Amino acid sequence: MSLVLDPPFAPAPHLATATTFPVAAPAARAVDAVKVYGSGDGAVRALDGVTVEFAAGAFTAIMGPSGSGKSTLMHAIAGLDSLSSGQVFIGDTDLTTLKDRALTSLRRDRVGFVFQSFNLVPTLTALENVVLPMALAGRKPDQAWLDEVVATVGLGSRLGHRPSELSGGQQQRVAVARALAARPAIIFADEPTGNLDSRTGGEILAFMRQAVRELGQSIVMVTHDPVAASYADRVVLLADGRIVDELLDPTPDAVLDRMKHLR
Repeated sequence: MSLVLDPPFAPAPHLATATTFPVAAPAARAVDAVKVYGSGDGAVRALDGVTVEFAAGAFTAIMGPSGSGKSTLMHAIAGLDSLSSGQVFIGDTDLTTLKDRALTSLRRDRVGFVFQSFNLVPTLTALENVVLPMALAGRKPDQAWLDEVVATVGLGSRLGHRPSELSGGQQQRVAVARALAARPAIIFADEPTGNLDSRTGGEILAFMRQAVRELGQSIVMVTHDPVAASYADRVVLLADGRIVDELLDPTPDAVLDRMKHLR
């Protein structure tokens, strides 16, 4: 399958100087991560000894051809899938050592998720969907932080509406706000603009970048689109289950060029 750059949204504006990441413990990392599906001659090595760090307070995109292992890597680091061998960490916590209950608590308390499908509860209002993870955990939201998140994603006038009364872009804003509201250590986004039109997709990516720049959030996003990746501070490229390259302050053309070489 050829990769053609047909920008679905405007490229992100870029700074003249290179991005400088905070000198702090990474928000998440993988160490010699291996994931094998199946066995014998039919075994598929989806991750082949991946070691990578995702900086705190940064927006990182993961890219690669179909079957490169990008979604497998994100799911493993997010605690949604287990490894065959190796380690994955959120902060200093080794997820491979956790039992199911502790892993569930970690995902609830320290990780946010944004997916291509919005995954909103249709009977709840936008605000109720935003605070739902905290309500399930028996925690009250920090009202000042919640107000800031709502303002950042532009939801102020839509909080009382149910998902069926919102556009696709507004529903994804609710999903982004839900991920931000609990102030997680890191947010994982899997093709978050895949179901959105070009203008709305650009708005969501801009909101995510704003959350990193202004709210100090850490975001890791899987995407297939070079223009979407240009909103990130850094792009990590996978092929055949291995990290093969990375780009800082990516542009759509630079990402497309690297992707062509991977193919």
